[in-house]
Amino acid sequence: MSSLENSQPALALLLLSVLIISCPRPKTLKMAKLWKIFLFYLVCTSVFLAAAVYGVEEEETGEEKKREADRVSNLPGQPPVTFRHYAGYVRLRPNDQKALFYWFFEAQDNVSQKPLVLWLNGGPGCSSVAFGAAQELGPFLVRRNVTELILNKYSWNKAANLLFLEAPVGVGFSYTNNSQDLRKLGDRVTADDSHAFLINWFKRFPEFKSHDFFMAGESYAGHYVPQLAELIYERNKGATKNSYINFKGFMIGNAVINDETDLSGILDYAWSHAIISDKLYHSVKECSKLKESFAAAAAVNNCSVHFGGFMEAYSNIDMYSIYTPVCLDDASQASKKISAGPRQLTMHDLWRKLPSGYDPCTEGYAVNFFNREDVQRALHANVTKMSYPYTPCSHVIEKWNDSPDTVLPVLHKLLKAGIRIWVYSGDTDGRVPVTSTRYSINKMGLTIKEEWRAWFHKSQVAGWVETYESGLILATVRGAGHQVPLFAPQQSLSLFSHFLSARPLPSLA
Repeated sequence: MSSLENSQPALALLLLSVLIISCPRPKTLKMAKLWKIFLFYLVCTSVFLAAAVYGVEEEETGEEKKREADRVSNLPGQPPVTFRHYAGYVRLRPNDQKALFYWFFEAQDNVSQKPLVLWLNGGPGCSSVAFGAAQELGPFLVRRNVTELILNKYSWNKAANLLFLEAPVGVGFSYTNNSQDLRKLGDRVTADDSHAFLINWFKRFPEFKSHDFFMAGESYAGHYVPQLAELIYERNKGATKNSYINFKGFMIGNAVINDETDLSGILDYAWSHAIISDKLYHSVKECSKLKESFAAAAAVNNCSVHFGGFMEAYSNIDMYSIYTPVCLDDASQASKKISAGPRQLTMHDLWRKLPSGYDPCTEGYAVNFFNREDVQRALHANVTKMSYPYTPCSHVIEKWNDSPDTVLPVLHKLLKAGIRIWVYSGDTDGRVPVTSTRYSINKMGLTIKEEWRAWFHKSQVAGWVETYESGLILATVRGAGHQVPLFAPQQSLSLFSHFLSARPLPSLA
């Protein structure tokens, strides 16, 4: 309802008051007193209603001003586009000092007809702006020449309105003025703060409130996304019109969802891809079975050696994309890498084998780009002048207080509630590999509706897919690493589009 429509009842009541006041007064004393009381309450009601409506108009005007102030119009190096994008901060609650940073891109066409999608990266503590927006699926990609951005031909805002959020506080440009907040972070706080962000973001962008709302994310977003989805689902039950979110479903990729099967999947993937020896495989497998007990304590030192050997096996390759070259640029920040230390490799023919469009040093480029003052001004970022440089993964979060061993019960619960859930996996990721994902989904004990089959993009096998009676879809993306949209942009856009429309992934016609 518009402000004008809101104001009509109040204006009508006020006009009625004036008309009644102008009517002849009762002649008896008793009736005159009752008349005065009636007029008093009538006028008061009119005034209070008008004031309330005026307050709503003031609030709407304030949010409209904030939205317009958030519009990005002079981002350095941006190629010309026809769609609008916005960036800035949303305060969470009146009684705290937290503000989360977002970057929002309208769809490239038919904005009012397309869904709204929130993208979250993982970590915990890694930025959806530095990774998702700038390296993977956003419309502007950061490359070596940081004076220019590359237009992403396969941006996901071809299919949806895209919202990237840096959460929790301490990640990217998101901040708190209370340092104690950085010691209280964990899965629960992240979900609660992200929900508060969404409620307030919709006040700033009310035209998107009626759109179908979806979420997507990768890696530790296997925790973030289902937990936020569950929170939205539960709070929607008692929500008012202002706090209801039109949530429909989510998609998670190479996602951490069940510790036990995630660990066994990592180990089996490394062995089956000839990265570790038989001996090390069996040693680490035995160590992974140990529980914390006095009996296990004697083996701790040996297990430490075995796990160290496992990580050493990945020291010269990219664990997140085992068949692509590592970055040889010393300036590149390897904040997301598990492997320790810089890789001392020399340039050779390996560089000629780069997949089309792939650059292993994009993370370093993102660091340089988002630390530029002109970029920060254009994005309305770093308004508090942080005492530390921007990093793709946070260096200021001091402790992660809660992280459940599994989110499988949450997936079960939301599937029963009719929430659309797709799980996908780039099959060259060694960190959260396809084996981990398959083991985890198998543990759910779901009934298969359509058996494992190939799905296609441009007449080529793009991956494999399995459909379950519960509605869950499990899909792989062939040849893609941990950040699927980075390694397989065309296939990932196709996957995303089919998810949004709930259409089956294409077979070979």
